[in-house]
Amino acid sequence: QVQLVESGGGLVQAGGSLRLSCAASGRAFSSYSMGWFRQTPGQEREFVASISGSGGTTLYADSVKGRFTISREDAKNTVYLQMNSLKPEDTAVYYCAGSYLITPRAEKEFRSWGQGTQVTVSS
Repeated sequence: QVQLVESGGGLVQAGGSLRLSCAASGRAFSSYSMGWFRQTPGQEREFVASISGSGGTTLYADSVKGRFTISREDAKNTVYLQMNSLKPEDTAVYYCAGSYLITPRAEKEFRSWGQGTQVTVSS
């Protein structure tokens, strides 16, 4: 099991960009599929994007498709979430997660979780 630490959150104006990073420690990072979720107060955690261990398969929530890009750099044990054209409704705590499945999407399919990083988009 890997340990995950997110960074890169902050305050940005609508239309702006942020890049989140998730650093993983532990062995066999390249064999893990990685994902990003987000959560607002009182709401369930929402799937944002995932990427397979090979990097060949990516999945996105419809709400972020075309604006967000997930990528990974296995040499650095890091997964990224590039967020462009941000909207106020993107405001949330963003979590990084790891899975042994090839194309994970559901929260229950992820075994390892980071502590989250806050993203706030002002209008």
